[in-house]
Amino acid sequence: MAKKNIAGDPIIEEIKKQLLTDKVMLGTERTLEGLKKGSVAKVYVSSNCPEETKKDIMYYADLSNAEVVLLKIPNDELGTVCKKPFSVSVLSVQK
Repeated sequence: MAKKNIAGDPIIEEIKKQLLTDKVMLGTERTLEGLKKGSVAKVYVSSNCPEETKKDIMYYADLSNAEVVLLKIPNDELGTVCKKPFSVSVLSVQK
């Protein structure tokens, strides 16, 4: 399977800028915890994130008025963008 060229994507560039701050949380559990506390401003969800996880994130994001961005890249590529040696399905930015 050929990798897509994601270098010029403005959303990916925005994620890279956010990663330079200390406000980024990786992972579903930490993101859901932050959403429940109301400390999350934005959530990025990979294209192959499980549906049940997406539903939970959408529900809690709606309650806490957080923006949800559904990405067009799978979790392995999102992990690469985050410079991690593992896949990342969900990442969030704190307020």
